[in-house]
Amino acid sequence: MALLDAIHGPSDVQTLRPEQLPQLAQEIRDFLIASVTRTGGHLGPNLGVVELTIALHRVFDSPKDALVFDTGHQAYVHKLLTGRQDFSNLRTKGGLSGYPSRSESPHDVVENSHASTALSWADGIAKARRLRGESDRHTVAIIGDGALTGGMAWEALNNIAADKDLPLVIIVNDNARSYAATTGGLADHLATLRTTQGYEHVLDVGKAAISRTPVIGGAVYGAVHGLKKGLKDMLSPQGMFEDLGLKYVGPVDGHDEQAVERALRKARAFGGPVLVHVITKKGKGYGLARADEADRFHAVDKINPETGLPLQVKGRIWTDVFSDALVRIGQRRPDVVAITAAMLIPVGLDAFERSYPERVFDVGIAEQHAVTMAAGLAYAGLHPVVCVYATFLNRAFDQLLMDCALHRAGVTVVLDRAGVTGTDGASHNGMWDMTITGLMPGVRVCSPRDAAELDRALDEAVEVSDGPTVIRFSKQNPPSPLPALRTHGSVEVLRDPDEGQAVDLLVVGIGEMATVAMVVADKLAGDGYGVQVVDPRWCLPVSADLVELARHASAVAVLEDNLVVGGVGSQVAHAMREAGLQQPVHLHGIPKRFLGHASRGEILEEIGLTPEAIADELAATMRA
Repeated sequence: MALLDAIHGPSDVQTLRPEQLPQLAQEIRDFLIASVTRTGGHLGPNLGVVELTIALHRVFDSPKDALVFDTGHQAYVHKLLTGRQDFSNLRTKGGLSGYPSRSESPHDVVENSHASTALSWADGIAKARRLRGESDRHTVAIIGDGALTGGMAWEALNNIAADKDLPLVIIVNDNARSYAATTGGLADHLATLRTTQGYEHVLDVGKAAISRTPVIGGAVYGAVHGLKKGLKDMLSPQGMFEDLGLKYVGPVDGHDEQAVERALRKARAFGGPVLVHVITKKGKGYGLARADEADRFHAVDKINPETGLPLQVKGRIWTDVFSDALVRIGQRRPDVVAITAAMLIPVGLDAFERSYPERVFDVGIAEQHAVTMAAGLAYAGLHPVVCVYATFLNRAFDQLLMDCALHRAGVTVVLDRAGVTGTDGASHNGMWDMTITGLMPGVRVCSPRDAAELDRALDEAVEVSDGPTVIRFSKQNPPSPLPALRTHGSVEVLRDPDEGQAVDLLVVGIGEMATVAMVVADKLAGDGYGVQVVDPRWCLPVSADLVELARHASAVAVLEDNLVVGGVGSQVAHAMREAGLQQPVHLHGIPKRFLGHASRGEILEEIGLTPEAIADELAATMRA
């Protein structure tokens, strides 16, 4: 009988004999490769933490002990060992989430998949349990070297290290990568530590020398301690952690389950904050994932497990269009530079880096630093293009507001994966960006409706030197080209009513929703309504040209793939009221709630952002 089939919870893992654990690890890897290649999901990160996760569940008692996974995309093994082995509908509606999920299991603590938060969570949990007198409960944070580049992680470390009696174990899962290779001073420091595998042996020798000494005189202890310190400093310059006040254990081979167990048991018994440095290999056990230096196996769609090739060819997505456009701009504009927060390939900067390697800055998982650094680059005469996922702009709100907008910095922010993204769940939907940027004075926002408009918008954005510009697009393929009939100032008119008809409804389509707006207009025109469809292009701040068009319509509808509360529609309604207009404004966007994981189409249908649902709602309103 397969060992994995008999695992229904951590207690089953704890009863296995040590000699059975390599078989369990192999079965888990076989399961992950077979399952995730069928459904899509995070493959490489999970293959790398198999032995580490087994050891965690043998040493600690989840959920009594809290296991806090940073980012959470490496929690598939944790799911398997806590009784969740049906991966057939992974990341689809009704199936398992791709991240820890409290609704799935009491073993899951943090379900937000934004990085660098685990240490703060764990610090709070450990302090609360100490105050409540729960001394028999342990708290463990598992954070990758990539997430450790985030500033929030260091804020937490600063506080954790000051609390010498806090029973908290920090595991640094060091695979030298986040999405791609980890960069920066911390990465260099960890790389040095990785080369000093003899450190734990040196400490063990020192402890043994002390234990065999019949009388521990000060001179004897001092000599042994000095020997240990000298050897330690020579072999392992881990002082950065120990100087903070953290007990350091490691480096440990993360694929030697027994070695990891020994390190974790030592850390658990210490009684204060301990950092366990575990070395793992992303993609371990899957040759294709190990050989692929571009990390395309970090997260995969449905692929052939034998070749690693996708089962469906997606064609050019928005990211590809942006990537090509930025390379062209870089050729004629040597002052244009690019910044990424550990997402060089996903945001399409790899081509720009190949062409202009000295003009790309990967700052690690540090969106706040990226945006303020961009303000400094702009001040010094360059035009930076900051490329992040839309959901991660939230993390740099203050920096975009106070460092860029207040200082009128000529910075362009490009937001990939905007709007409903779907399968990655609540934390990855890019549904907040137009609401938060709409609050900021002087920030100009564009959501292109098709690929040609993205090219045009990027050309315009890098010419702006007196304030921030923001361009957003989704993870989908761009819609078919949608040419304008004519322009009205800065607004492009995509559809007019039939000749002689009044404008019963002005439909404002934001970005890809312009295509939806055209379908809605056709349906309403079939019922005899005069409908005009426009794309404001630079949708924030709301232009006087759009308000003027609204003046001649009986009603206005705004369609956006963004939070409806405080979104573009709300800004249009406000601008109309400021101009003294009283026409009704119908807002169609994403409701103010967190959206579960499902396909983009399923979510749009659920929240009523399909052409059919919008047309029916508007027709009913107009008939009333």
